[in-house]
Amino acid sequence: MTTYTATPQKLYLLPVSYSTVPAAGRTLEMVMGCYLVEMSDGTHVLIDSGFPADVPRPAGTPPPQQEKNVLAHLADLGLSPANIDVLICTHFDVDHAGYHDAFTQAELVVQRSHYELARGGHPRFAAARSHWDHPNLRYQMVDGDTELMPGLTLLETSGHTTGHQSVLLRLPQTGPVLLTIDAVLMQFAFTPDRPAWPMDENEEQVRASTRKLLTLTEQEHVSLVIFGHDGGQWKTLKTAPAYYA
Repeated sequence: MTTYTATPQKLYLLPVSYSTVPAAGRTLEMVMGCYLVEMSDGTHVLIDSGFPADVPRPAGTPPPQQEKNVLAHLADLGLSPANIDVLICTHFDVDHAGYHDAFTQAELVVQRSHYELARGGHPRFAAARSHWDHPNLRYQMVDGDTELMPGLTLLETSGHTTGHQSVLLRLPQTGPVLLTIDAVLMQFAFTPDRPAWPMDENEEQVRASTRKLLTLTEQEHVSLVIFGHDGGQWKTLKTAPAYYA
């Protein structure tokens, strides 16, 4: 694996779409999003790539209230896929891996256990397989919690699926920021005893990963926790072209 020495300087939140859906016994404001980290040496790290254009939305899913794919977000920031040096793959669900094949010049980083599960033909990851399993992609495997770069740590948080990973980064002004991704989709679910949701694979692991992130938030004095699909929270946060520094 490449050794990186640069540190995170800016974090951009890239909302791909917002929608309102019934779930968990209530109506939820949901967001699909990606993240862009600008490093101190000018390189760029993308986290996830969003829902693909060539996959139909599930039947009965309400149309998104607004929609902009990751490539359009990057273009608005004066970037192209060639400017992305690293793509962190939190997992290969269709709403997180739909544009991976656009980033053939990047190093893609994934938990080994997740990659092996998906490559083994698990049907859950079939919808976006042509995008995350493209022959021109270069993958690097990690095993468990890994400091990928100074100030950017990958956190193994299985439960939603095997080998799911969350991200902790340290920004010079904001301080530690935790991206839970799908380990904790919504802020109200960030509790030690939260139940598994329909798309979660393993309830015991879901709770263990949630407790792990709760403990980390306290121990690392995390200043901002961003929940993976919490549309209500995202509408209160800075989104691109604004950023956290």
